Amino acid sequence: MSIKALRQKRADLVREGQGIFDAASAENRGLTETEAARDDAIAAELTDLDAQITRAERQMDRQRSIGAGSDANEGADANDRGGRSDGRRFSSLGEQLRAVVLASAPGASVIDPRLQAIGSVSAGPTGMSEGVSSEGGFLVQTDFSNELLQHTFEAGEIASRIRKIPIGPNSNGLKINGVDETSRANGSRWGGIRSFWTGEAGLKNASMPKFKRIGMELDKLTGLCYATDELLQDTTALSSWIGQAFQDEFIFKIEDAVVNGTGAGMPLGFLNGGATITVPKVAGQAAATLNAQNIFDMYSRMPARSRKNAVWLVNQDTEPQLLGLYVPIKNVAGTENVGGFAAPVVTYTPPGFNGNEYGMLMGRPVIPVEYCATLGTPGDIVFADLSQYLAIDKGPTQSAASIHVRFIYDETVFRFVYRFNGQPIWQAPMTPYRGVKTQSPFVVLAART
Repeated sequence: MSIKALRQKRADLVREGQGIFDAASAENRGLTETEAARDDAIAAELTDLDAQITRAERQMDRQRSIGAGSDANEGADANDRGGRSDGRRFSSLGEQLRAVVLASAPGASVIDPRLQAIGSVSAGPTGMSEGVSSEGGFLVQTDFSNELLQHTFEAGEIASRIRKIPIGPNSNGLKINGVDETSRANGSRWGGIRSFWTGEAGLKNASMPKFKRIGMELDKLTGLCYATDELLQDTTALSSWIGQAFQDEFIFKIEDAVVNGTGAGMPLGFLNGGATITVPKVAGQAAATLNAQNIFDMYSRMPARSRKNAVWLVNQDTEPQLLGLYVPIKNVAGTENVGGFAAPVVTYTPPGFNGNEYGMLMGRPVIPVEYCATLGTPGDIVFADLSQYLAIDKGPTQSAASIHVRFIYDETVFRFVYRFNGQPIWQAPMTPYRGVKTQSPFVVLAART
């Protein structure tokens, strides 16, 4: 078995094992007897695979020592990881991508044995398919892939707040049962669970829940980054530049899809989901304005249990309106006081006040994002509990390189492929136990034109 296949098998087993513990943790229980037995089997297989990988890497070290040249930035890359250079793995993403470029160059006869090809690897460059080494069809080293994705989801204001589930090996999607609850009325909570006050020796009444099936299949997000020949000569700078470019672009595409996605070949954004509530404007409200009543109406439609997670997402065009918001307190005579304890109460607190990173509205953060619509149109201000958005993904991220696309400009293009999908968990607004207005974790304001 090739070292690529060994490493892939090891990664699949690690993900499978993590899935076992994640399932048990989600249900707040220990491992079942069957799960424990499978975990023991995985541990035994990993021990055997590690031994095989060690032997294969040892042979690679022997081959590499025959005549491979050292990189000018090898010392810097080693310092970046604390000087721990074992020669078996790339020390940085930049070092690996530079190896991909060298393997892709016309006439290249030596391919760094540390590269993991997507498809079969020939002895040298022979064709134009991404599946062979001549076109740089190589997997990003797993730790680099995980780091890129981790930074993407940590840095994104929206991506960091959604609920994400990794998809295990031999699977292209997710199907799970969710509670079919669209009303909090008696007999509807938890899809049909009901309890009764029962007297001594009284008859117990039966009830049962109702479930819905949530299903998604992975879609593919691809990104392109161009690097000059000068940048390619410095692996440390290349690693930093490529990482930042990848992170910024994937954050943008993922977060825009979470908000505005159509669900056709891409995630379903919550603005296009069936659960989103559109709150009407105030009678007589001027075009392209926001007022305190809009905020109160939106806040009242957010379920109480979601308010602790909810954030306001706004287009920056709304900020002048937000800065002017306040709610005057009326005195007994019905006129506005301007001093003392009855002074106007500010509903919007600008960023920096009391050390807050974000502005605050009704006690919840106000986050300006590019994905919201302009002032006066639906989606210019959104009140959302993003933990009620479910996403799935599958790694590792794949990369490929080509020197041909921008050859006359002395540039190389790197392509990254990431498999991801998502949709709102709620499929319809909720009818409250008492009251007539529905509630949802996704609330927007109607057009003001």
